[in-house]
Amino acid sequence: MKSIFETNSSLKKHRRTFRKAKDDFEHSQLTREEHIPLDIYEYEEEGCKVVAEEIADLIREKQQKGEMCVLGLATGNSPRGVYKELVRLHKEDNLSFSNVITFNLDEYYPMEKTSVNSYNHYMNELLFDHVDIKPENIYVPDGSVARDKIKEYCNAYEKKIDEVGGIDLQLLGIGRTGHIGFNEPGSYMNSYTRIIALDDITIDDAVKDFGSLSEVPKGAITMGVGSIFKAQKIILLAWGSNKAEIIKKAVEGKITDDVPASFLQQHKNVKFVVDIYAAGELTRVKYPWKVASCDWTPNLILRAITDLCMKTNKPILKLTDKDYSDHGLGELLVVYKSAYDVNIRVFNILQHTITGWPGGKPNADDTNRPERKEPEQKRVIVFSPHPDDDVISMGGTLKRLVDQKHDVHVAYQVSGNIAVADYEVLRYLSFFKRFFEEEYNGEGAVHENYNRIKAFLKKDKDEREMALPEILKAKTLIRQEEAKSACRYVGVPKNKLHFLNLPFYETGQVKKNPLTQVDIDIIKELLREVKPHQIYAAGDLMDPHGTHKVCLEALFLALDQIKKDGDDWLDDCWVWLYRGAWQEWAVDEIEMAVPLSPDELRQKRNAILRHQSQMEAAPFMGGDSRLFWQRAEDRNRDTAMQYNKLGLAEYEAIEAFVRYIP
Repeated sequence: MKSIFETNSSLKKHRRTFRKAKDDFEHSQLTREEHIPLDIYEYEEEGCKVVAEEIADLIREKQQKGEMCVLGLATGNSPRGVYKELVRLHKEDNLSFSNVITFNLDEYYPMEKTSVNSYNHYMNELLFDHVDIKPENIYVPDGSVARDKIKEYCNAYEKKIDEVGGIDLQLLGIGRTGHIGFNEPGSYMNSYTRIIALDDITIDDAVKDFGSLSEVPKGAITMGVGSIFKAQKIILLAWGSNKAEIIKKAVEGKITDDVPASFLQQHKNVKFVVDIYAAGELTRVKYPWKVASCDWTPNLILRAITDLCMKTNKPILKLTDKDYSDHGLGELLVVYKSAYDVNIRVFNILQHTITGWPGGKPNADDTNRPERKEPEQKRVIVFSPHPDDDVISMGGTLKRLVDQKHDVHVAYQVSGNIAVADYEVLRYLSFFKRFFEEEYNGEGAVHENYNRIKAFLKKDKDEREMALPEILKAKTLIRQEEAKSACRYVGVPKNKLHFLNLPFYETGQVKKNPLTQVDIDIIKELLREVKPHQIYAAGDLMDPHGTHKVCLEALFLALDQIKKDGDDWLDDCWVWLYRGAWQEWAVDEIEMAVPLSPDELRQKRNAILRHQSQMEAAPFMGGDSRLFWQRAEDRNRDTAMQYNKLGLAEYEAIEAFVRYIP
């Protein structure tokens, strides 16, 4: 089947829609639903460079005038790229920070300055240690202040900002609660530097940095909304689809303390800088027909009609001309003459996405099928970022590929060892200690090492210099054996499993190393060994610890390099992206839908349950309290329900994929 997205992947469709809109229509018309100026960039790196250059220009302008430049700085993931670029400008373009004074927005409480999780440590590591800023010009809230001195300290922090003339430019991120700084929902417009209790969602999001929920501080010292508003200019950064919903609320919603970032609508000089994913829920990106005339591409029509079905609670083939006119889609009636013509086109597109043959159906007409029929038996690699993403996200499809006699390989990109709790290690070691004691009437090295590891794990985490290598090895083996068990259950043989253990991940800590060519070469070696006809990979970029994003980037870079090298097998290789653990593809994005029967859904659950260490004790569950098997089933059932509401066949569950073309 020819992709309705032609030569581009679904990952790029929002980018394409935005570019077309930007070229064709007046900006003011497109942004009429937005109450805050907002710049959209295709890539986070591009946006960070533009913001860093703006900061650099301000610093240089102040230098020429002989003035100090006062910057308000943020932490978290959003400004990392800005700080990286500022360091580059300092080292390569002689940007001096000698006239810069900085005030950081916030700090966890309680928090020692020397802790690796402190914002002092964050700022030193990412910026201050690499530029020529004077230490006496750096101000970061002190999370170790005695409780009875906090109010006095906060007042002094606020006063110091005023004494230096206020902040010239304030950098902000935004939390999923809509917080700016740590001003959680309920914060007042006239709030100033103070201590605040963190929202449960904010605490859940912080687990990725601290390793476990119990380690996350429950409070913070933060500049208030009023403190932020005193800045001459404010730039808020947001990257990734997990910020899309809150960006829409802050930019297009009403001003409310339920979304503290919405207060920024009242600031005289503010702008948001986001990537296309963070902008994904904005009207001009998701529903451009509501703000301007559109170039009605097939996927834009598909999105509009599926949205219309949900609003009217009608299946596709029951939509009428009046439904179109009443919901701002009358333009389609002019282009296609009647609702019926559009309905049939959209129904057929969706109907053709459904297949019970994810590897292609032999001896069948594949004109309207998502996958080609040849070769009949395909070599397949399923890339799984962690050792359980394969069965969580596409366990039913994985088993279907095996049952339909394809040569299926599974490649686990990272070990996932930091997601294994310490007590799991002790449980396994205790078993082996007892086994050897009772079976061989002795203690020996097993007993000695068990006691040593047990003593180490009893230490407070702050007392541990580094994780013992044998503990990391044990955690790696636990996850590998669980993955082997799950694959045995769905029929993938042991010799088709590949544990890549990409080096970027193997730090033994929550913080990972940057992706390097070494990681990419490991993937390239496997690809060239197998020469797959199909690749499945995780396009689920909302995982709270970012590993999925890095793993996908590594695969894409490997494919790009192989393509440049001229490997001809890649011409016959199709790449399918799955989701499932953290989010699901929208119906209008899906290019292959694999239906699952009740029995197949139960078998998928059983495969997921083989990963016992990743049940409710897993430290990276994120803001979703459901267990992974529950999330997977709910999302698969929801996709099937949406297909049924649109007037297509009723299935128990559906696993969904979009095609990526390297």
